[in-house]
Amino acid sequence: MKYIAFFDLDKTALSINSGPFLVREAYKEGLMTAGDVLKAIYLSWLYKLNLRETTLIIAGMGKWLKGKTVEELNSLAEHVVNKHIVIAIRPEIISEIRFHREQNAEIVILSSVMMEICRLIGAHLGVDNCICTTMEVSGGVYTGSPEKKYCFDDEKRVQLLEYCEERNYKLSEAWYYGDSISDLPALDVVGHPVCVSPDKKLARIAREKGWRVF
Repeated sequence: MKYIAFFDLDKTALSINSGPFLVREAYKEGLMTAGDVLKAIYLSWLYKLNLRETTLIIAGMGKWLKGKTVEELNSLAEHVVNKHIVIAIRPEIISEIRFHREQNAEIVILSSVMMEICRLIGAHLGVDNCICTTMEVSGGVYTGSPEKKYCFDDEKRVQLLEYCEERNYKLSEAWYYGDSISDLPALDVVGHPVCVSPDKKLARIAREKGWRVF
């Protein structure tokens, strides 16, 4: 029977966090100001030090997109993926995807990363679908807000559950690969949770629950 395997992107399918590379290249291309970069760094530190509610931090990260065109972001995404991200795909994840593909599984990226990045990496990996953060567009221009919610933390669980229900996949047979404590809501609902180079909090929980770690 066909089943489904979900993969997080940053620090899971990838050995890096794609965000800093996107910021760096956006600044070089004149799509971000120095102020935008400083704000991104500030928000990143707030997240690392747990000094502000994560949802507020994530929401602030997308504001720089306001006023940018779809063409500008697609061009930037292609440049960043080809220059920095493809080479950072973990060989182990390629092997895992190959394993699931041989078992006739559906392969889906489930990530907080913007769809423009996810779509390109998904095409490179040959996945079936991407569930990511989709930013709102009006008249070919980004508003700086997401269409729905940022695909992060508990929203990943919500999206995973909805996707499985719509396609009649059994949660007990579903897989999810994640690296961060923010992936816990999604990891907790699947029958096959896998932790990839997990952070300290997730590593502790993985040991307690007997989850696979690599």
